[in-house]
Parts: sequence; structure tokens; C-alpha cells
Amino acid sequence: MELNADFSKPVVVHSDRIDWQPSPIKGVDRRMLDRIGDEVARATTIVRYAPGSRFSAHTHSGGEEFIVLDGVFQDEHGDYPAGTYVRNPPTTAHTPGSEAGCTIFVKLWQFDMADRTQFHKDMEAELGAPSEGVATAVLHRDAREVVTYSKLEAGAAMTSHAPGGIEMLVISGTVTVDGDVLERNAWLRLPDGAALTATAGDQGAKLWIKTGHLTHAKAPAV
Repeated sequence: MELNADFSKPVVVHSDRIDWQPSPIKGVDRRMLDRIGDEVARATTIVRYAPGSRFSAHTHSGGEEFIVLDGVFQDEHGDYPAGTYVRNPPTTAHTPGSEAGCTIFVKLWQFDMADRTQFHKDMEAELGAPSEGVATAVLHRDAREVVTYSKLEAGAAMTSHAPGGIEMLVISGTVTVDGDVLERNAWLRLPDGAALTATAGDQGAKLWIKTGHLTHAKAPAV
């Protein structure tokens, strides 16, 4: 399967406007944003766990990165409430689920295969002092990519000219990009060489942004 697999083209998905699709696990549904592959895939997805749903134990051969958007995600390593950023690098294993239900934004098979740094962070707690209405936390940085979380006040604007591509998820509020209003759970991906300017709406906005990574994009080794 290929979905939004041409990384040389910009793409915007208003994910709350598309239908949920069932996964192979009962009670776990998803909205696919980009994908190369079938059930083993380089994938970016919003995943919804019904209360009491759980995946079987598995190893992330290509790594897993996710944000908890609502509810509480759980595995044998701990409970992760909304606002938590998690990186599970290649070779890590777990049995994920949620007793109360949750929704996550997850990226699979997008790691440096030599990465072994596993961690989780409370994104809000990582924020620095605001500048011109924008407070930002650097969640992760390596030679391939930079991952940030930003909180914008109403009307504030942020820009990025980062090389290597730009990806953005609207966690809450709204932003306007090139005349398009992106609401909660909207997802944008811009190719290498593109620039981003996002202006927050009346309620402000919270944004997750990754830059630099698209020049490394490839299908998983299966």
C-alpha cells in the first residue's frame, strides 16, 4: 500500500474529516496519513484505542514514535497521559493498550536504525519562555531530525525554513497555512526546500513539528 508516498510533494490531511478504519486488532481503529507497506510499513497514523483494547506483545524492528493526544496510553513500562511524547527505538518491545481508551499520533519505521535511546517526555513541562507569543520545546535532536513542540498565543506566527522537509500536527487550536485553516488533528507535510509559516487562530494553537527527516524516508526492510 502507498498513501501520500511521494515526499517531493506537499500534503495536508484534515484527519478529523476522514473515516476511522479498523486495524487487525479488535477495538483499535486508525486514520492513515502516509504509508509505504502493508501491516509492516513506514507509516504515519492517528490510532484510537477503545477502552480495554490491547495489542499483543511485539518488537519495533524499525522504531516507534508517538504523542498521546487524549486519554491514557499504557504498556508494561508505564502510563502515558495526553501530552506525552514517546520514542521507542529499534529493538524495543512492549504490549500496548488502554484501559480507559486513548488516541495517539504514531510514526513507525522512521528511525535511524542505530538509535537505541528510549525516553518519554511531558511536552508541556519542556516548554521554554515564550518569545513573540511562541513558546517552544525541543523534544529530540540528532543528525537526521529535530522534533519540537510549540505553544502559540492567539494571532502569533511561527516560521521554519529547515532543510530536509517539514511535518506538522495540530494538537489543539487552529493555524492558518497558505490560506488553509488547519484544525485539531490536521497534519501537514512539506518537502525538502519548502518553508512553513503558521499563524494561530483566536484560541491559539499547540503544534508538534519534525524537520530534516524526509531526505531519509524509505520503505521498511522486511
